Amino acid sequence: METTSKVVTVGFAGGSASGKSTLAAKLIDRIGSDRVAFLAHDSYYIDLQGEDPSSHNFDHPEALETALMVEHLAALRRGEAVDVPVYDFATHTRAERTERVSPRPVVIVEGILLFVEQALREQLDLRVFVDVDADVRLARRLRRDVAERARTHDFVLHQYEATVRPMHITFVEPSKRHAQLIIPEGGQEGAAVDVLESHVKCLLG
Repeated sequence: METTSKVVTVGFAGGSASGKSTLAAKLIDRIGSDRVAFLAHDSYYIDLQGEDPSSHNFDHPEALETALMVEHLAALRRGEAVDVPVYDFATHTRAERTERVSPRPVVIVEGILLFVEQALREQLDLRVFVDVDADVRLARRLRRDVAERARTHDFVLHQYEATVRPMHITFVEPSKRHAQLIIPEGGQEGAAVDVLESHVKCLLG
């Protein structure tokens, strides 16, 4: 078993395409990638092998195997390595291989529904909500899903209207009340990263 003297966990939540991953990456650069373990909630999507993805609600908490992520986060906090699922967004299935994530002094976690689940919230020392207007998030999601996830424009827009927007209103936006820090406009200014870095250093002691 690998051990660390102290582990600080930071969670980034917010709407789809709000810039959570970008802000997390900036913080990792500041802290140093050799000192950070990263987990994405998206890695824990349930395998849809043989199912029709067009009728699946990917924005509902039940679409994710959060219990496994909670186990992995707890293990990293204990200083143990974990094997994280590898999810293929083009086929909506998990690969046979997994990705080994080793424990580090800082664990950064990212996902739209992080703060919805109490068991997951309880594992986070710092909870950050990235707050961005809906029209900006939709434009970003459209570009990303077409370019990176083999989606059509019509599919993205249908999915946004059918599940993304209603689930944001039902789950994501209300979960903001659990955040300790709210970063407006995706934290485009360097001041946001300065504040986050300062908080993490304080938690590390």
